[in-house]
Amino acid sequence: MNPEPEIRRLIELMPASGRMLTKIVSKPQQTTVIDSPFPLPWSQERPIFINFDLWRRLPKPQRDLLLLRTVSWQVGIKWFKPDLYQGVVLAGFLGAILQLAQGDAVGVVVATGLSAVAGTQILRSTRSSESELDADAGAIKVATRRGYTETEAAQHLLAGIEAVAQLEGRSGLNFKELIRSQNLKAIAGFSPVGVPDTVRQE
Repeated sequence: MNPEPEIRRLIELMPASGRMLTKIVSKPQQTTVIDSPFPLPWSQERPIFINFDLWRRLPKPQRDLLLLRTVSWQVGIKWFKPDLYQGVVLAGFLGAILQLAQGDAVGVVVATGLSAVAGTQILRSTRSSESELDADAGAIKVATRRGYTETEAAQHLLAGIEAVAQLEGRSGLNFKELIRSQNLKAIAGFSPVGVPDTVRQE
């Protein structure tokens, strides 16, 4: 597959927020079909790496939903939004600078530790099962504006998750993929059982 036409098509498929924030990059040497590293706070661009030799083996609807899901996950990661943990990180950082200026070593350690704990909480929340399910829901929502029904979008994303595992030579799905699959089965009407709230928080 020539990556350029497909990249242009995928860019058109993305929501406007995805076009501004992410960049699709061909990476034939990677063993995964699609990969997007966790973005650092100072990252201006969030790359999405695709192995187009593997990508071309997926049907177009599965490719669409897998791309939209990755974009949705990336757009959902907000380092600088006004909530408790971001406020604690900022306060800890400013406190560390102030204590450093005053030569208070203990104050620097305490303020830096506070920032580190809050930063860890931000990372955990963006890697939780709930954030994964939110990314799936975001992808389905965009897909419904691109001509898919909610049921079709859920079915294609579910099939895409399973197909990617096979293409990558994995023996099965990991824990988060199993949770996502169960949730997508409920949305697609394949199962009456969704994902309990207790599991979503893990």
